[in-house]
Amino acid sequence: MKKQLFLYLFIISALINVFTFMYFSKKDSAMEKHFEKSMLQKKDSINLLYNKNIDANYFSLEYNDNAQNYFKNYDITELSKKVSDALMSYNDSPNGNKFVDQPRMDGQKFIVNKIKLLNHRWIIADYSNGNLWGEVLLKYFINDDQTISFETMQSILYPKAKY
Repeated sequence: MKKQLFLYLFIISALINVFTFMYFSKKDSAMEKHFEKSMLQKKDSINLLYNKNIDANYFSLEYNDNAQNYFKNYDITELSKKVSDALMSYNDSPNGNKFVDQPRMDGQKFIVNKIKLLNHRWIIADYSNGNLWGEVLLKYFINDDQTISFETMQSILYPKAKY
């Protein structure tokens, strides 16, 4: 009777080991497939975001070779910072930035918040006074004495949203 009990226990333990081995080997292969699939999805997502970023920066001095050739004697990153700083320096005026083409409203002056250099001649900028927001399209010029001058081309002030 003892021999039969040991035989049955041995068969049961062998079956448990076989089933355990099969479970873990299939689990590993399933996890590898899942990992490969998720990596493929992540690569696709990264490529999609990269392409969207390239499209979004199509009108940008940093990615426009023709506009960069116009400034062949300048470092583009330093030039961008210099132009941005020059435009932002007008925010310190008591009446606000004169290039936003808007007078003070509600006792608040309009100042430029964000700037994007589109090419070697144009800038688009976002401005606000805390209550109202707008955008302005500017021309910029680098003068012979290395100063920067601006000219307002078009300005738009968005109406206040009613909630």
